[in-house]
Order: sequence, then structure tokens, then C-alpha cells
Amino acid sequence: MAQVIAVAAGLLIAWRAFGPAPAAPAKADVVAVREAPHAVDSAVSAPGVKAVAPRLEGGFRAAAAKASASVVNIYTRKAPPRRLPGWLRPYGEQEDEAAQGQSSLGSGVVVAAQGYVLTNNHVVDGADEIAVMLPGGKVAEARVVGTDPETDLAVLRVDAKGLQPITFADPVSVQIGDIVLAVGDPFGVGQTVTQGIVSATGRNRLGINTFENFIQTDAAINPGNSGGALVDTSGHLVGINTAIYSRSGGSQGIGFAIPVSLARQVMEQIIASGRVSRGWLGVSARDVIQETTGSAAGAALVSVQRGGPADRAGLRAGDTVVAINDKEIGDTVALINETASLPAGTTARFKVLRGREAMSVQVELGRRPAPRKQ
Repeated sequence: MAQVIAVAAGLLIAWRAFGPAPAAPAKADVVAVREAPHAVDSAVSAPGVKAVAPRLEGGFRAAAAKASASVVNIYTRKAPPRRLPGWLRPYGEQEDEAAQGQSSLGSGVVVAAQGYVLTNNHVVDGADEIAVMLPGGKVAEARVVGTDPETDLAVLRVDAKGLQPITFADPVSVQIGDIVLAVGDPFGVGQTVTQGIVSATGRNRLGINTFENFIQTDAAINPGNSGGALVDTSGHLVGINTAIYSRSGGSQGIGFAIPVSLARQVMEQIIASGRVSRGWLGVSARDVIQETTGSAAGAALVSVQRGGPADRAGLRAGDTVVAINDKEIGDTVALINETASLPAGTTARFKVLRGREAMSVQVELGRRPAPRKQ
């Protein structure tokens, strides 16, 4: 399967190089996302009605078939770096893999019938050529609509008909212990499905992305699964597989997926405008820990950037932010995430403690600067 993908993608790239020039991209469409029914908590179901789990006749074949129809394989190629002529190269230097260019395989998920595909940013970052193998074996050229390195998400678009968009699960339906399936193209062997459970939700401070709210799963995720789908037993998308914890390079039972709530928020902004706009405060902060309980109790501002949104609003180093628009801020992660979730230009109400005095400060948020390329 890996050879088939490589050959097909190579033919596509050659056609692109020597064939007719592609037409200019059309204006972005209004995208309708498929949604699963909202989850109903059995504790609040009708009196006398017992919640019954769906029967899994034939294992997970129905969920796997449904999700697999929306998962694609992504082939990328980076052009080789510019080389000096042979007679100018240092003595003994030989042609190597880098000189021939680099290629890699990843996965993606069809999210709209108009040809939009959601994947990881690191799958397509720096790629000069991108080809997508659709379910059924057809290969199509893809272009990048937009990327968001801070969540490691990217949106591609292919010109293809008859695509089957995946159905988005209700975000609140994902709970620890739920059975999930990971669909993707590990090690380039072709599309596969693995099964596990949700081990944890809300994982952060892992140092993978700027904004982290990962679903942790023990479903086998390996290199090549990046950008693939994590789905529930109904085949509904609950997350985008993005990273593993591994000492060997293979699955060790700790994988991480970006939850569907965050993935959808980023995807919709990219499709609408080609980028993600986030609010920015212009501060550095640290967690405030209660001495009596040892729990976090706000975010204390360590420094305030001169002329930034916080400075203009009158916030000072030493102030402790405990709420934004009446939403409790327990630590620095909550401060960053809540600020970033608001559009640039929004005026937000900050509740802060200055010494023992509680204050309410109106802050007009700026636009979060683009991350530095690493």
C-alpha cells in the first residue's frame, strides 16, 4: 500500500509540474458540519426509563466502516535543499537522502463535502507537494487552506466529488472509560483501525502545543497516524490523533488526540478566513497556590508588557486574575486559554485581586502575535 501511495503521488506531482497551470482557488464555501445527536445523561433521563448502551453486533465493524470512509492518507514531499555544484562540495561529501528531498506519510479526515480535510500541522509543515489518497484509491492534489501551529492543526482542500464527511460527536459525550477507535495510516502500511479506551481527558502542560486539552487513549497510535481520526463506537469523530509518548518510536499505550471541540473551533476559523485569530493580554504569569489546600487559586501577573492590552487597561505586575467575564480562572493555563478563546478587539471584564482589594477591570484584548518559527 505504501508503494502504491508513493507511485500514485509521484505521478500526481509530475503532472502538476508539467501539466497545465491550476485554476485560482474559489472563494471559501459555507461549510455545514455533520453533527451527532447530543449526549443525554442517564441521570437526567425520563423517570422509569433505563439508559441502555448500544449493542455492538459484529464488534466495531459498522463504526470502523463509517469512519474509514472519511479518513484519507496524506503524502507530502519537501524539495531538496539547494546544493553546490559537485566540484565545489567539500571533499568526500556524497549524495544522501536529504539531497533527494524528503517525503512522508500521514493521515487526515474529510470534514466537509466541499473537499476540506482536517489534519495535523506537522504532517504538512514545510511541504512543497501534497497529495491525498482518498478512500477507493483515487489520488488528488491538495492545497493548504490554513494552519494553526499553536494547536498543531491544518486544513487542506482537494478537488474531488462524492466525499463522505465524518460526523462530529457531541464534545460532552467523551468520558473516561469510553471505547474509541483510532483510524489512520501507521508506518505507511495502509489504512488501519485500532481499538482502546479513553484513558483521560483535559491533559495539558505536556509541552507539545501552546494550547493543550488532549484526550489520552491507549488505542495504538503510531507514526503515520498523525492527523487521523479518533472515533467513538458510532463512528463519530471525538478527536484528531496527534502525538504519542514513546521511548521506542512505536505505540506504548499512551496516545494523545486533540478534542473535537477545539478541532472544530480552529477548523471553522481557518475555513472562514484562512487563519485563527486569538485574543492577547500581553503579560507573563504564574500559578497562585493556596497554602492551606495546596490547590491553584488564580494567575498572578509577573510582568506586564508596556503599551500592551493589559498595560493600557491599568493592570499591574502583582495583580492576581481570578475570573474573566465571570468565568473562574484557576491557573495560568486557564488564563491563556480563556484569553485566547476571545476574538481580538473584544472587551473582557477581568476580576483581579490587588493585595486584599478585589477589582473589576475592563480590558480590550489585542491580537495574539503569530508564533515564532521553530
